[in-house]
Amino acid sequence: MSRLQAMCRDAGFRRVETYIASGNVVFESNAAPSSVRAALEERMRAYAGKPVAVFVRSAAEMAAVLKANPFPKAEPRHTYVIFLNERPPADALDHVSGRLDEEMRLGAREIFVHYASGMGRSKLKIPAAQSGTARNMNTVAKLAQIASKP
Repeated sequence: MSRLQAMCRDAGFRRVETYIASGNVVFESNAAPSSVRAALEERMRAYAGKPVAVFVRSAAEMAAVLKANPFPKAEPRHTYVIFLNERPPADALDHVSGRLDEEMRLGAREIFVHYASGMGRSKLKIPAAQSGTARNMNTVAKLAQIASKP
């Protein structure tokens, strides 16, 4: 994650902190979210040699995602947020396949999924989520906490 931190610092971001080795990074920037995303995607493409999608949320947006969890009584490690860069289509959940006991709800730029039997056993396919990235609610809570530090 030190390379990701260096990329962020190189882009001019401040107070850079990564969380677990899955591309989660929290930082400060005065730039517009679209500029932040473009700067990181450019650096990630140069590093990986191929396009890498980046999903940007402000501290307030992360707190709102955490608060919007439609499955608050479900086990956080079995409840995921699929982050998207755009609002999911209103009919996104009409096109899923392989559904067993999963519950799903649409968010602002997210899709929430509760995998009652665990994600590893699921055969669920959500076409609208193909361009997204998923994090469980434990990770979302930790990122929201890190982002809210003064």
